[in-house]
Amino acid sequence: MEKILFEIVVLFLLSILVTLVCNRLKLPSTVGFLLTGVFFGPNACGLVSDQHAVSEIAELGVAMLMFTIGMELSGESLNRLKRPVFLGGTLQIGMTILAVLLWMLAVDEHTSWQEGILWGCLVALSSSAIVLQLIQKRGESETPYGRLSLAILVFQDIMAAPMLICVPLLAGAVSLSWQSALFSTGKIVLILGAVLIAARLWLDRLMEAVLKTRAREVLLMTTLGLCMGMATLTNWLGLSLSLGAFLAGLLLARSPYSMSVISGVLPYKDVFISLFFISVGMLLDIRFLFGHLGMILTSTAFFIIFKSIVTLPAVLIQGYPMKIAVLTSLSLAQVGEFAFVIAEKGLKMNLFSADDHQIFLAVSVITMMLTPALIAMSPKIAAMIPNKKELSEKETSGEAHKAMEGHLIIIGFGISGKHLAYAAKKSGIQYQILEMNPETVSQYRGREPIMHGDASAPVVLEHLGIDKARVMAIVISDPSAVRRITEEAHKMNPNLHIVARTRFVTEIAPLRHAGASVVVSEEFESSIEVFSSVLTQYLVPRQDIDVVASHIRERNYRMLRRATSHAGTMEGLVTRLPDMNMQALRLEAESPLCGLSLAQSQLRAKYGVNVVGIQRGEEFIASFGPTFALNAGDVVYIFAQTAKLFAVMPVFSGAPSELQTTTA
Repeated sequence: MEKILFEIVVLFLLSILVTLVCNRLKLPSTVGFLLTGVFFGPNACGLVSDQHAVSEIAELGVAMLMFTIGMELSGESLNRLKRPVFLGGTLQIGMTILAVLLWMLAVDEHTSWQEGILWGCLVALSSSAIVLQLIQKRGESETPYGRLSLAILVFQDIMAAPMLICVPLLAGAVSLSWQSALFSTGKIVLILGAVLIAARLWLDRLMEAVLKTRAREVLLMTTLGLCMGMATLTNWLGLSLSLGAFLAGLLLARSPYSMSVISGVLPYKDVFISLFFISVGMLLDIRFLFGHLGMILTSTAFFIIFKSIVTLPAVLIQGYPMKIAVLTSLSLAQVGEFAFVIAEKGLKMNLFSADDHQIFLAVSVITMMLTPALIAMSPKIAAMIPNKKELSEKETSGEAHKAMEGHLIIIGFGISGKHLAYAAKKSGIQYQILEMNPETVSQYRGREPIMHGDASAPVVLEHLGIDKARVMAIVISDPSAVRRITEEAHKMNPNLHIVARTRFVTEIAPLRHAGASVVVSEEFESSIEVFSSVLTQYLVPRQDIDVVASHIRERNYRMLRRATSHAGTMEGLVTRLPDMNMQALRLEAESPLCGLSLAQSQLRAKYGVNVVGIQRGEEFIASFGPTFALNAGDVVYIFAQTAKLFAVMPVFSGAPSELQTTTA
């Protein structure tokens, strides 16, 4: 045990150095892990000798990868991408296996059809870990080729488990009798039936009970227990570990607590996946690589061209133009991580020789290393091809779901969160709710777009679509959590308008530094509510109270913003201006402004406000002159100091006060 622990520590330290070098060369970390295994494994430097032990531990990485893939494949997400997933994925895998089989039978008459199918499975799979990471970093996840690549990779990951099951069948290790086929089918049906029954009866209740403890270690132990428990069960039944982990992920995908689960598991998955890629690199014999370098480089070039060409029809048949097909096929022109597992199993069952296995490993590692360059070059290659069919916006979306854009993210579903959700719903604003209380999530599940999770976790914010969101409202009572969420959200989307609630005025400055656009202090607002209630008892007009409150808000919040601004930034320049704001006001039928032109209304001269836009029915009017007439029902966008905005509001509702007409 001491030896394997020491060697794993050595691997991690060496992988850090290699990954740093790869990062400087703009290569993904996966390539660094592969190279670590290649250069420091038993076939090169020999710093790590127990390859078998490392491989066994690395199998946990494959299981966890399948677990997280299953969690991300909720029924809703599969439904959104069902056409490119099932049609595109089936065509890509089916045509690749068929093409490889026919090619091998034509080239070598001694090749069996079993070997051809196995090689077809190896060629068909691509690397989800590398491709999705690169597409996300390039900001191309929502492009047509990005969505198609995701869809095909999803189907490949689904089919990885059946491919593993088929390897013993191809090797003749499993009988083809109807009894064995019926028994195998019965086992699968039994597993799926048990999974469905468990999901219906007790899984949500179990997760809710676990989350009520508010103990992260209990949640993590439960998650790993479900993942590894299901994997052990399927392994005992003669199926693969990864299939059980995948089923466990599908189980939890339908749960509203899935984000809490996945955010806790991801760090451990990444550790084991890194070990998996290191163990793959350790399989490659570097002496064999340099001894057959010419043949391996030729095979790599042939592999990339062959797989790209075979993938093209899977995209073209769906109605996409050649340009999108080229981008998609080049992004998938590498060997996938699950192909290594299938290849190792095929080697053990003598479906190909050790030399063929080494050639496969060498080609796999090189294609993975070339993937960043292929994706970067693919637009130039696609631009060289005549594009007869231009894609409209409708066509580019296809059957894929168009991500929510400009939506509101509500963190916390207490009184403030509920009121905000109600107002957003009435105003037709799309919103997502994140809540840490499992009882609240359970109570409102099905009625509100609510889920359980920690908003300070980047994976949770990504799931909420933070990169496309317009506003985030943080209405929870934990000051440290509010600050962590604000920092993470601002880092992930600097353009996001963050409204944060806090208890005390002293928290405003730190939250502004963290990235909050607006900070609402309960202490400050409650003081305004107190004097408003007192003045109401003295029969002071409501409009006058609002004007006084607006002056206090203007003076205090402007002072706080100045304290948190930086002289050298644009924000600092803006915050030194008088407190300006924009407001949308509906012109009621009782307003004296109805029927008047902008010049006659004297909104600028008398009230000190500027009209910057008018919404009339479905039409937004941005260009108008002084003779433009205002009609009842118009939504008028005005820009002015906050006090002026409060003063002019009663005019639009038809109840102006004397104070406003004399002080404006």
